[in-house]
Amino acid sequence: MNKAIFLDRDGVINFERGYTHQLEDFVILPDVMEVLQLFLKKGYLLIVISNQSGIAKGLYKQSETEVLHKYMLEEFSKNNITISEIYYCVHHPDVSRCICRKPDSLFVEKAIARFHIDASQSYFIGDKERDTEAGEKAGVKGILIEANTPLKNILNQVN
Repeated sequence: MNKAIFLDRDGVINFERGYTHQLEDFVILPDVMEVLQLFLKKGYLLIVISNQSGIAKGLYKQSETEVLHKYMLEEFSKNNITISEIYYCVHHPDVSRCICRKPDSLFVEKAIARFHIDASQSYFIGDKERDTEAGEKAGVKGILIEANTPLKNILNQVN
């Protein structure tokens, strides 16, 4: 069985500014590369799970999200960081119903099954309670951080 670190995107990986969808606004937080490298060295898979409700609301297109994710993966690759998968929900309850939007745990459960993850040895790092709640529904330990704060602050919480 594998173990994983599940990560929210906005506020955890990149600077949270509200509906980040343009490349010029996508700024990876300062210590993210270093901390993700440490997680990989500890044997964790890295999986991003993000709500992107701006798509459902018509604020931006799914293609813009794909551009950001491609850029993010390229930047990670330059730093020898592999993201096993990015799952993102394009829905919002005011516009469309779904079971993939956090705090629901569908994407966490999908990743657990797909990558043979031991949930009890895994963590979900997020800046909103819905992030950690999604992980905890699937048996993953939640770590709640303040948006845009250094990930180094939580290293002592990850085995």
